[in-house]
Amino acid sequence: MEQMQTAVTRFTKTPFVKKKEFNQQVARWSFFTMAILMIIPLMAIIGYLVYHAAPSLNLDFLLDVPKRGMREGGIWSALIGTIYLVFISLAVAAPIGILAAIYLNEYAKDNWFNRIINLAVINLAGVPSIVHALFGLGAFVYAAQLGYSVLSASLTLAIMTLPVIIASTREALSSVPVSFREACWNVGATRWQTIRAVVLPNSISGILTGVILQVSRAAGETAPIMFTGAVFYKAVKRGDFFPYELTDQCMALSMHLYTVTTQVPNIKESVSYATAVVLLGVVLLVNASAISLRVWMRNRKKW
Repeated sequence: MEQMQTAVTRFTKTPFVKKKEFNQQVARWSFFTMAILMIIPLMAIIGYLVYHAAPSLNLDFLLDVPKRGMREGGIWSALIGTIYLVFISLAVAAPIGILAAIYLNEYAKDNWFNRIINLAVINLAGVPSIVHALFGLGAFVYAAQLGYSVLSASLTLAIMTLPVIIASTREALSSVPVSFREACWNVGATRWQTIRAVVLPNSISGILTGVILQVSRAAGETAPIMFTGAVFYKAVKRGDFFPYELTDQCMALSMHLYTVTTQVPNIKESVSYATAVVLLGVVLLVNASAISLRVWMRNRKKW
């Protein structure tokens, strides 16, 4: 009997343990409350947009082209233009950003030149989009003589989003344990063989994080494309998946939203909200696809 009482006493929570558990529960519910408080405004905004967009939001709105000075029709020409700009800029920025990050993380020595490169990348991330727009205007439209075109706008977006891709890729590469590299070097693999076969496969999920951020920012920017390649209106055929060439100007959802909101009189209010919902939906769809791919790759890791 005495042994049982001793065992019960031994495992009874002390006031110190009770206090720690109480503090843990307080912290847990505090963080949960903060997360809910962040989600509620987002859901409220989305719900507000969808509610006001409902009268115009349908399949014809997506597949039809603007008519009667933007007052009727749909947003197909702007939607396909946004897809062009996002994926061309991604095709340019992703390889350059990943290769630059590989150099800075795996090859670069700690000297003044590489420190300047790192500082330039950090500063480039903080440059306002309007400055990138002016740079794109001077560098691509005039200096490179590409003119106002899809290519000029895409290259401007690529320059603007490079720092995010470089920074996120460097973080992903740094997260791979050094022991993985040393194990490859010890069996005779070169530095590039180690990067290609070990480092990149184990960091691909983190690299996709930078790509996701790039897509979100590129799809929503207005100033860089307004100065370099986007137009108020471009005549295209309904449902045409390839209406633009690289040398053509194009419409884009972000600029189209600005246009119908501020420049087009006597337009139905639901059209502006429907355009905003489609733009948000495009970003969420691309992000969800990239996140799904990232989760699948992360689950394949063996460490």
